[in-house]
Amino acid sequence: MAGSEPVTSPDQHKPGHRRSGRIGAVVVALSLLAMICGNHEGRVEDLWLIGLAVLLLAIVVGDTVLRRSGLRP
Repeated sequence: MAGSEPVTSPDQHKPGHRRSGRIGAVVVALSLLAMICGNHEGRVEDLWLIGLAVLLLAIVVGDTVLRRSGLRP
C-alpha cells in the first residue's frame, strides 16, 4: 500500500480552506457572545464567554495581518 503512494514533503500539504476557517471562527465567536443572554446568575461565565470570543477574533485578525504582510504562506 505504501509503495503506491507518492512521496511528498510536509510543506506540500495544504491545510483546509482558509476562508471557511475564518468564517467558522467568527460565527463561533458571535454565538459565544449570544450565549451571554442566558439563565446564569454569575459573571464568571460572562467573562469566559467574552474572553474566548475575543481570543478567537484576535487569532483571526492576527492570521489575516500576518498573511497580508507575507509572514505566513
